[in-house]
Amino acid sequence: MTRHATALALLLLLTACAPRMAPAPPAVSAPRFPDFIFPAAPQNLGSPAAREQHEIAWQWLQAGDLRAAERNFAAALKGVASFYPAEVGLGYVELARKAHKESLLHFDRAVVANPRYAPALAGRAEAMLATGDAGGALQSLEAALQADATLVSLRSRVEVLRFRTQQQNITNARKFADANRLAEARAAYDAAIAASPESPFLHRELAEVERRAGNAAAALDHARKAAELDPDEPRTFIILGELHEADGRIPEAIEAFTTAANLDADDEVYDRIDRLRVRAAFESMPEEYRVIETAPSVTRAQLAALIAVRLQDLLTGARPANPVITDARAHWAADYILTATRAGVMEVYPNHTFQPDAVVRRADLAAAASRVLASIARRNPALGASWRNARRAFPDVGPRHLSYPAASLAVGAGVMTTMDDGRFELTRPVTGAEAGAAVTKLQELGARPVR
Repeated sequence: MTRHATALALLLLLTACAPRMAPAPPAVSAPRFPDFIFPAAPQNLGSPAAREQHEIAWQWLQAGDLRAAERNFAAALKGVASFYPAEVGLGYVELARKAHKESLLHFDRAVVANPRYAPALAGRAEAMLATGDAGGALQSLEAALQADATLVSLRSRVEVLRFRTQQQNITNARKFADANRLAEARAAYDAAIAASPESPFLHRELAEVERRAGNAAAALDHARKAAELDPDEPRTFIILGELHEADGRIPEAIEAFTTAANLDADDEVYDRIDRLRVRAAFESMPEEYRVIETAPSVTRAQLAALIAVRLQDLLTGARPANPVITDARAHWAADYILTATRAGVMEVYPNHTFQPDAVVRRADLAAAASRVLASIARRNPALGASWRNARRAFPDVGPRHLSYPAASLAVGAGVMTTMDDGRFELTRPVTGAEAGAAVTKLQELGARPVR
Protein backbone atom coordinates (compact mmCIF):
# COMPACT_ATOMS: atom_id res chain seq x y z
CA MET A 1 0.00 0.00 0.00
CA THR A 2 1.38 3.38 -0.90
CA ARG A 3 1.88 6.12 1.63
CA HIS A 4 -1.00 8.04 0.07
CA ALA A 5 -3.40 5.17 0.34
CA THR A 6 -2.45 4.51 3.94
CA ALA A 7 -3.14 8.11 4.91
CA LEU A 8 -6.52 8.08 3.15
CA ALA A 9 -7.58 4.88 4.91
CA LEU A 10 -6.58 6.32 8.28
CA LEU A 11 -8.60 9.49 7.62
CA LEU A 12 -11.69 7.48 6.72
CA LEU A 13 -11.32 5.39 9.87
CA LEU A 14 -11.04 8.46 12.10
CA THR A 15 -14.07 10.06 10.45
CA ALA A 16 -16.20 6.94 11.03
CA CYS A 17 -15.27 6.80 14.72
CA ALA A 18 -16.00 10.49 15.46
CA PRO A 19 -19.28 11.27 17.37
CA ARG A 20 -22.21 12.39 15.22
CA MET A 21 -23.27 16.01 15.75
CA ALA A 22 -26.97 16.50 16.62
CA PRO A 23 -28.82 18.26 13.85
CA ALA A 24 -29.32 21.94 14.50
CA PRO A 25 -32.94 23.12 14.90
CA PRO A 26 -34.36 24.99 11.96
CA ALA A 27 -34.65 28.75 12.08
CA VAL A 28 -38.05 29.70 13.53
CA SER A 29 -39.68 32.76 11.99
CA ALA A 30 -43.10 32.23 13.62
CA PRO A 31 -43.09 30.43 16.99
CA ARG A 32 -45.49 27.51 17.10
CA PHE A 33 -46.49 28.28 20.71
CA PRO A 34 -46.15 32.04 21.18
CA ASP A 35 -48.01 32.03 24.54
CA PHE A 36 -45.48 29.71 26.15
CA ILE A 37 -43.02 31.62 28.32
CA PHE A 38 -39.37 30.67 27.78
CA PRO A 39 -38.02 29.17 31.00
CA ALA A 40 -34.79 31.14 31.12
CA ALA A 41 -32.23 29.64 33.45
CA PRO A 42 -31.33 31.80 36.44
CA GLN A 43 -27.70 32.96 36.55
CA ASN A 44 -25.22 30.31 37.72
CA LEU A 45 -27.79 27.50 37.46
CA GLY A 46 -26.60 24.50 35.45
CA SER A 47 -23.58 23.95 33.27
CA PRO A 48 -22.96 25.83 30.03
CA ALA A 49 -23.68 22.64 28.11
CA ALA A 50 -27.01 22.13 29.89
CA ARG A 51 -28.01 25.73 29.29
CA GLU A 52 -27.12 25.47 25.59
CA GLN A 53 -29.02 22.19 25.15
CA HIS A 54 -31.99 23.73 26.98
CA GLU A 55 -32.10 26.62 24.53
CA ILE A 56 -31.85 24.24 21.56
CA ALA A 57 -34.74 22.21 23.00
CA TRP A 58 -36.85 25.35 23.18
CA GLN A 59 -36.10 26.10 19.53
CA TRP A 60 -37.25 22.60 18.61
CA LEU A 61 -40.43 23.12 20.63
CA GLN A 62 -41.22 26.38 18.87
CA ALA A 63 -40.47 24.72 15.54
CA GLY A 64 -43.17 22.16 16.35
CA ASP A 65 -40.93 19.08 16.74
CA LEU A 66 -42.08 17.85 20.13
CA ARG A 67 -39.98 14.66 20.11
CA ALA A 68 -36.76 16.57 19.45
CA ALA A 69 -37.69 19.13 22.08
CA GLU A 70 -38.44 16.42 24.64
CA ARG A 71 -35.16 14.62 23.88
CA ASN A 72 -33.09 17.77 24.37
CA PHE A 73 -34.90 18.92 27.52
CA ALA A 74 -34.45 15.46 29.00
CA ALA A 75 -30.77 15.48 28.10
CA ALA A 76 -30.27 18.89 29.76
CA LEU A 77 -32.03 17.64 32.88
CA LYS A 78 -30.03 14.41 32.90
CA GLY A 79 -26.79 16.30 32.75
CA VAL A 80 -27.80 18.51 35.74
CA ALA A 81 -30.62 16.99 37.80
CA SER A 82 -31.33 20.30 39.56
CA PHE A 83 -31.78 22.16 36.28
CA TYR A 84 -35.50 22.86 36.82
CA PRO A 85 -35.97 25.12 33.74
CA ALA A 86 -35.77 21.87 31.72
CA GLU A 87 -38.63 20.48 33.84
CA VAL A 88 -40.67 23.48 32.73
CA GLY A 89 -39.65 22.77 29.13
CA LEU A 90 -40.90 19.19 29.48
CA GLY A 91 -44.09 20.54 31.00
CA TYR A 92 -44.64 22.73 27.94
CA VAL A 93 -43.97 19.76 25.65
CA GLU A 94 -46.72 17.79 27.40
CA LEU A 95 -48.96 20.84 27.34
CA ALA A 96 -48.45 21.05 23.57
CA ARG A 97 -49.46 17.38 23.36
CA LYS A 98 -52.54 18.19 25.47
CA ALA A 99 -51.33 15.74 28.09
CA HIS A 100 -52.39 18.18 30.78
CA LYS A 101 -52.02 15.99 33.85
CA GLU A 102 -48.52 14.94 32.81
CA SER A 103 -47.56 18.55 32.14
CA LEU A 104 -48.78 19.53 35.59
CA LEU A 105 -46.35 17.04 37.18
CA HIS A 106 -43.38 18.71 35.47
CA PHE A 107 -44.51 22.24 36.38
CA ASP A 108 -45.10 21.20 39.98
CA ARG A 109 -41.57 19.79 40.25
CA ALA A 110 -40.17 23.09 39.02
CA VAL A 111 -42.30 25.09 41.47
CA VAL A 112 -41.10 22.89 44.32
CA ALA A 113 -37.52 23.62 43.26
CA ASN A 114 -38.18 27.37 42.98
CA PRO A 115 -41.61 28.61 44.27
CA ARG A 116 -41.06 32.03 42.63
CA TYR A 117 -40.07 30.77 39.18
CA ALA A 118 -42.52 32.66 36.96
CA PRO A 119 -42.34 30.43 33.82
CA ALA A 120 -43.22 27.38 35.93
CA LEU A 121 -46.09 29.21 37.64
CA ALA A 122 -47.45 30.45 34.30
CA GLY A 123 -47.18 26.99 32.71
CA ARG A 124 -48.83 25.36 35.72
CA ALA A 125 -51.70 27.86 35.39
CA GLU A 126 -52.27 26.77 31.79
CA ALA A 127 -52.32 23.11 32.83
CA MET A 128 -54.70 23.80 35.72
CA LEU A 129 -57.03 25.72 33.49
CA ALA A 130 -57.07 22.85 31.00
CA THR A 131 -57.98 20.40 33.79
CA GLY A 132 -60.85 22.60 35.00
CA ASP A 133 -59.19 24.17 38.03
CA ALA A 134 -59.87 27.83 37.20
CA GLY A 135 -59.37 28.98 40.77
CA GLY A 136 -55.95 27.33 41.04
CA ALA A 137 -55.00 28.67 37.62
CA LEU A 138 -55.85 32.21 38.69
CA GLN A 139 -53.77 31.90 41.85
CA SER A 140 -50.81 30.52 39.89
CA LEU A 141 -51.00 33.31 37.30
CA GLU A 142 -51.19 35.95 40.01
CA ALA A 143 -48.14 34.37 41.68
CA ALA A 144 -46.28 34.46 38.36
CA LEU A 145 -46.99 38.17 37.96
CA GLN A 146 -45.93 38.83 41.52
CA ALA A 147 -42.68 36.96 40.88
CA ASP A 148 -41.98 38.75 37.60
CA ALA A 149 -43.85 41.99 36.93
CA THR A 150 -42.33 42.25 33.45
CA LEU A 151 -44.61 39.47 32.18
CA VAL A 152 -47.19 42.01 31.04
CA SER A 153 -48.78 39.53 28.64
CA LEU A 154 -50.16 37.69 31.66
CA ARG A 155 -52.14 40.67 32.94
CA SER A 156 -54.96 40.46 30.43
CA ARG A 157 -55.17 36.70 30.98
CA VAL A 158 -55.44 37.27 34.69
CA GLU A 159 -58.29 39.74 34.20
CA VAL A 160 -60.16 37.40 31.87
CA LEU A 161 -59.66 34.51 34.26
CA ARG A 162 -60.79 36.60 37.19
CA PHE A 163 -63.98 37.45 35.34
CA ARG A 164 -64.59 33.84 34.32
CA THR A 165 -63.87 32.58 37.84
CA GLN A 166 -66.15 35.21 39.34
CA GLN A 167 -68.97 34.33 36.98
CA GLN A 168 -68.54 30.65 37.80
CA ASN A 169 -68.54 31.37 41.53
CA ILE A 170 -71.77 33.35 41.22
CA THR A 171 -73.39 30.69 39.04
CA ASN A 172 -72.39 27.97 41.49
CA ALA A 173 -73.55 30.01 44.49
CA ARG A 174 -77.01 30.55 43.02
CA LYS A 175 -77.25 26.93 41.91
CA PHE A 176 -76.37 25.69 45.39
CA ALA A 177 -78.79 28.14 46.99
CA ASP A 178 -81.62 26.99 44.72
CA ALA A 179 -80.85 23.39 45.68
CA ASN A 180 -80.81 24.36 49.39
CA ARG A 181 -77.15 23.32 49.64
CA LEU A 182 -76.52 26.29 51.87
CA ALA A 183 -73.00 25.49 53.10
CA GLU A 184 -71.77 25.14 49.51
CA ALA A 185 -73.66 28.28 48.50
CA ARG A 186 -72.01 30.20 51.34
CA ALA A 187 -68.54 29.01 50.28
CA ALA A 188 -69.17 30.05 46.67
CA TYR A 189 -70.47 33.47 47.73
CA ASP A 190 -67.48 33.93 50.05
CA ALA A 191 -65.16 33.23 47.12
CA ALA A 192 -67.05 35.68 44.92
CA ILE A 193 -66.98 38.38 47.60
CA ALA A 194 -63.26 37.83 48.18
CA ALA A 195 -62.72 38.59 44.49
CA SER A 196 -65.21 41.47 44.41
CA PRO A 197 -65.81 42.79 47.95
CA GLU A 198 -67.56 45.95 46.78
CA SER A 199 -70.39 44.18 44.93
CA PRO A 200 -73.60 44.89 46.89
CA PHE A 201 -75.68 42.20 45.20
CA LEU A 202 -73.27 39.50 46.41
CA HIS A 203 -73.70 40.63 50.02
CA ARG A 204 -77.47 40.82 49.56
CA GLU A 205 -77.70 37.30 48.12
CA LEU A 206 -75.41 35.89 50.80
CA ALA A 207 -77.61 37.56 53.43
CA GLU A 208 -80.52 35.52 52.08
CA VAL A 209 -78.46 32.32 52.27
CA GLU A 210 -77.38 33.05 55.84
CA ARG A 211 -80.97 33.82 56.84
CA ARG A 212 -82.18 30.52 55.41
CA ALA A 213 -79.36 28.75 57.24
CA GLY A 214 -80.50 30.32 60.52
CA ASN A 215 -77.46 32.59 60.88
CA ALA A 216 -79.35 35.80 61.61
CA ALA A 217 -76.31 37.77 62.79
CA ALA A 218 -74.29 36.96 59.65
CA ALA A 219 -77.31 37.70 57.47
CA LEU A 220 -77.73 41.08 59.13
CA ASP A 221 -74.04 41.93 58.64
CA HIS A 222 -74.19 41.19 54.91
CA ALA A 223 -77.50 43.02 54.46
CA ARG A 224 -76.08 46.09 56.19
CA LYS A 225 -72.97 45.92 53.99
CA ALA A 226 -75.15 45.69 50.87
CA ALA A 227 -77.16 48.72 52.02
CA GLU A 228 -73.95 50.64 52.67
CA LEU A 229 -72.60 49.83 49.19
CA ASP A 230 -75.88 50.54 47.41
CA PRO A 231 -78.32 52.65 49.45
CA ASP A 232 -80.75 52.89 46.51
CA GLU A 233 -81.70 49.21 46.29
CA PRO A 234 -85.10 48.59 47.94
CA ARG A 235 -84.67 44.80 48.04
CA THR A 236 -81.81 45.15 50.49
CA PHE A 237 -83.93 47.20 52.89
CA ILE A 238 -86.76 44.67 52.65
CA ILE A 239 -84.31 41.97 53.77
CA LEU A 240 -83.14 44.23 56.59
CA GLY A 241 -86.73 44.85 57.63
CA GLU A 242 -87.55 41.14 57.64
CA LEU A 243 -84.45 40.33 59.69
CA HIS A 244 -85.28 43.03 62.25
CA GLU A 245 -88.90 41.93 62.40
CA ALA A 246 -87.94 38.28 62.98
CA ASP A 247 -85.68 39.38 65.82
CA GLY A 248 -88.38 41.51 67.43
CA ARG A 249 -86.71 44.86 66.66
CA ILE A 250 -89.90 46.46 65.43
CA PRO A 251 -88.79 50.14 65.26
CA GLU A 252 -85.75 49.11 63.18
CA ALA A 253 -87.96 46.97 60.95
CA ILE A 254 -90.36 49.86 60.38
CA GLU A 255 -87.46 52.15 59.50
CA ALA A 256 -86.02 49.64 56.98
CA PHE A 257 -89.39 48.95 55.33
CA THR A 258 -90.11 52.70 55.17
CA THR A 259 -86.79 53.25 53.36
CA ALA A 260 -87.70 50.47 50.90
CA ALA A 261 -91.14 52.02 50.30
CA ASN A 262 -89.60 55.45 49.71
CA LEU A 263 -87.26 53.96 47.10
CA ASP A 264 -89.96 51.94 45.36
CA ALA A 265 -93.58 52.51 46.38
CA ASP A 266 -95.24 49.15 46.93
CA ASP A 267 -98.64 48.56 48.49
CA GLU A 268 -97.47 45.32 50.07
CA VAL A 269 -94.60 47.09 51.81
CA TYR A 270 -96.94 49.82 53.06
CA ASP A 271 -99.24 47.11 54.44
CA ARG A 272 -96.30 45.56 56.28
CA ILE A 273 -95.43 48.92 57.77
CA ASP A 274 -99.01 49.40 58.96
CA ARG A 275 -99.06 45.94 60.54
CA LEU A 276 -95.77 46.59 62.27
CA ARG A 277 -96.98 49.90 63.62
CA VAL A 278 -100.02 48.15 65.05
CA ARG A 279 -97.73 45.51 66.52
CA ALA A 280 -95.41 48.15 67.96
CA ALA A 281 -98.35 49.94 69.52
CA PHE A 282 -99.66 46.66 70.89
CA GLU A 283 -96.29 45.67 72.37
CA SER A 284 -95.97 49.05 74.05
CA MET A 285 -99.27 48.50 75.85
CA PRO A 286 -99.48 47.28 79.44
CA GLU A 287 -99.53 43.54 80.03
CA GLU A 288 -103.19 43.73 81.04
CA TYR A 289 -104.03 44.95 77.53
CA ARG A 290 -101.85 42.46 75.66
CA VAL A 291 -103.54 39.45 77.27
CA ILE A 292 -107.11 40.56 76.51
CA GLU A 293 -107.83 38.41 73.46
CA THR A 294 -106.61 35.20 75.12
CA ALA A 295 -108.32 35.83 78.47
CA PRO A 296 -111.26 33.60 79.59
CA SER A 297 -113.06 36.78 80.63
CA VAL A 298 -112.46 40.52 80.33
CA THR A 299 -112.86 43.37 82.79
CA ARG A 300 -114.56 46.68 82.19
CA ALA A 301 -111.15 48.35 82.14
CA GLN A 302 -109.92 45.97 79.45
CA LEU A 303 -113.03 46.55 77.33
CA ALA A 304 -112.58 50.31 77.70
CA ALA A 305 -108.96 49.97 76.57
CA LEU A 306 -109.95 47.91 73.50
CA ILE A 307 -112.55 50.49 72.53
CA ALA A 308 -110.32 53.51 73.13
CA VAL A 309 -107.34 52.09 71.25
CA ARG A 310 -108.94 50.33 68.30
CA LEU A 311 -112.03 52.45 67.75
CA GLN A 312 -110.36 55.81 68.24
CA ASP A 313 -111.49 57.15 64.84
CA LEU A 314 -115.11 56.25 65.58
CA LEU A 315 -115.07 58.03 68.94
CA THR A 316 -113.79 61.38 67.72
CA GLY A 317 -117.19 62.54 66.48
CA ALA A 318 -119.05 61.74 69.71
CA ARG A 319 -120.33 64.58 71.90
CA PRO A 320 -117.88 64.64 74.81
CA ALA A 321 -119.17 64.18 78.32
CA ASN A 322 -117.37 65.06 81.54
CA PRO A 323 -118.04 62.16 83.87
CA VAL A 324 -116.86 62.16 87.44
CA ILE A 325 -115.09 58.87 88.19
CA THR A 326 -113.82 58.16 91.68
CA ASP A 327 -112.25 54.71 91.35
CA ALA A 328 -110.07 54.77 88.20
CA ARG A 329 -107.59 57.62 88.66
CA ALA A 330 -104.63 55.39 89.55
CA HIS A 331 -105.67 52.46 87.36
CA TRP A 332 -103.49 51.28 84.44
CA ALA A 333 -106.43 51.94 82.08
CA ALA A 334 -107.35 55.34 83.51
CA ASP A 335 -106.86 57.22 80.22
CA TYR A 336 -108.74 54.59 78.21
CA ILE A 337 -111.62 54.58 80.69
CA LEU A 338 -111.86 58.35 80.42
CA THR A 339 -111.88 58.15 76.60
CA ALA A 340 -114.61 55.48 76.49
CA THR A 341 -116.83 57.22 79.03
CA ARG A 342 -116.44 60.71 77.56
CA ALA A 343 -117.51 59.30 74.18
CA GLY A 344 -120.57 57.83 75.85
CA VAL A 345 -119.71 54.27 74.78
CA MET A 346 -119.37 52.99 78.34
CA GLU A 347 -121.24 54.29 81.34
CA VAL A 348 -120.29 55.51 84.80
CA TYR A 349 -122.50 54.23 87.60
CA PRO A 350 -124.70 56.67 89.56
CA ASN A 351 -122.34 56.51 92.53
CA HIS A 352 -119.56 57.85 90.23
CA THR A 353 -117.70 54.56 90.08
CA PHE A 354 -116.64 52.77 86.96
CA GLN A 355 -115.72 49.49 88.66
CA PRO A 356 -112.78 48.83 86.29
CA ASP A 357 -112.12 45.32 87.58
CA ALA A 358 -115.70 44.08 87.27
CA VAL A 359 -116.25 41.29 84.73
CA VAL A 360 -117.98 42.29 81.49
CA ARG A 361 -121.22 40.40 80.77
CA ARG A 362 -122.69 39.94 77.31
CA ALA A 363 -125.35 42.52 78.12
CA ASP A 364 -122.55 45.04 78.86
CA LEU A 365 -120.78 44.30 75.56
CA ALA A 366 -124.06 44.61 73.63
CA ALA A 367 -124.75 48.00 75.25
CA ALA A 368 -121.30 49.36 74.35
CA ALA A 369 -121.54 47.92 70.81
CA SER A 370 -124.98 49.45 70.24
CA ARG A 371 -123.64 52.93 71.12
CA VAL A 372 -120.75 52.57 68.64
CA LEU A 373 -123.20 51.29 66.00
CA ALA A 374 -125.35 54.37 66.57
CA SER A 375 -122.30 56.55 65.88
CA ILE A 376 -121.54 54.59 62.69
CA ALA A 377 -125.17 54.92 61.56
CA ARG A 378 -125.04 58.72 61.97
CA ARG A 379 -122.01 58.81 59.67
CA ASN A 380 -123.34 56.22 57.23
CA PRO A 381 -127.15 56.24 57.34
CA ALA A 382 -127.55 53.76 54.46
CA LEU A 383 -125.41 51.22 56.25
CA GLY A 384 -127.16 51.86 59.58
CA ALA A 385 -130.56 51.21 58.00
CA SER A 386 -129.55 47.61 57.30
CA TRP A 387 -129.47 46.73 60.99
CA ARG A 388 -131.43 49.54 62.72
CA ASN A 389 -134.83 47.91 62.23
CA ALA A 390 -133.67 44.38 62.96
CA ARG A 391 -135.88 42.50 65.41
CA ARG A 392 -134.08 39.40 66.50
CA ALA A 393 -135.89 36.73 68.49
CA PHE A 394 -134.06 35.24 71.47
CA PRO A 395 -135.52 32.38 73.55
CA ASP A 396 -134.04 33.92 76.71
CA VAL A 397 -134.48 37.68 76.07
CA GLY A 398 -137.94 39.08 75.33
CA PRO A 399 -138.61 42.27 73.37
CA ARG A 400 -139.60 44.07 76.59
CA HIS A 401 -136.30 43.38 78.35
CA LEU A 402 -134.19 46.49 78.90
CA SER A 403 -131.21 44.85 77.17
CA TYR A 404 -133.19 43.55 74.17
CA PRO A 405 -132.66 46.56 71.82
CA ALA A 406 -128.89 46.51 72.31
CA ALA A 407 -128.69 42.72 71.94
CA SER A 408 -130.87 42.74 68.81
CA LEU A 409 -128.84 45.54 67.25
CA ALA A 410 -125.48 43.91 68.04
CA VAL A 411 -126.56 40.56 66.58
CA GLY A 412 -128.30 42.18 63.60
CA ALA A 413 -125.14 44.08 62.68
CA GLY A 414 -123.01 40.93 63.02
CA VAL A 415 -121.02 42.34 65.94
CA MET A 416 -122.15 39.57 68.31
CA THR A 417 -123.54 36.09 67.78
CA THR A 418 -126.01 33.89 69.63
CA MET A 419 -125.56 30.40 71.02
CA ASP A 420 -126.32 27.43 68.77
CA ASP A 421 -129.87 27.28 70.13
CA GLY A 422 -130.46 31.00 69.55
CA ARG A 423 -130.06 32.13 73.16
CA PHE A 424 -128.23 35.38 73.84
CA GLU A 425 -127.19 34.70 77.47
CA LEU A 426 -127.11 38.27 78.81
CA THR A 427 -125.30 37.37 82.02
CA ARG A 428 -122.60 35.11 80.65
CA PRO A 429 -119.08 36.60 81.01
CA VAL A 430 -117.53 37.80 77.76
CA THR A 431 -114.31 36.06 76.71
CA GLY A 432 -111.34 37.98 75.38
CA ALA A 433 -111.83 36.40 71.96
CA GLU A 434 -115.48 37.57 71.86
CA ALA A 435 -114.55 41.10 72.87
CA GLY A 436 -111.76 41.23 70.27
CA ALA A 437 -114.03 39.88 67.51
CA ALA A 438 -116.78 42.42 68.36
CA VAL A 439 -114.34 45.34 68.22
CA THR A 440 -112.85 44.06 64.94
CA LYS A 441 -116.32 43.93 63.39
CA LEU A 442 -117.06 47.45 64.59
CA GLN A 443 -113.79 48.60 62.98
CA GLU A 444 -114.78 46.97 59.71
CA LEU A 445 -118.27 48.53 59.72
CA GLY A 446 -116.85 51.94 60.57
CA ALA A 447 -114.43 51.75 57.64
CA ARG A 448 -117.09 51.05 55.00
CA PRO A 449 -117.54 53.85 52.47
CA VAL A 450 -120.52 56.15 52.79
CA ARG A 451 -123.09 55.73 49.99
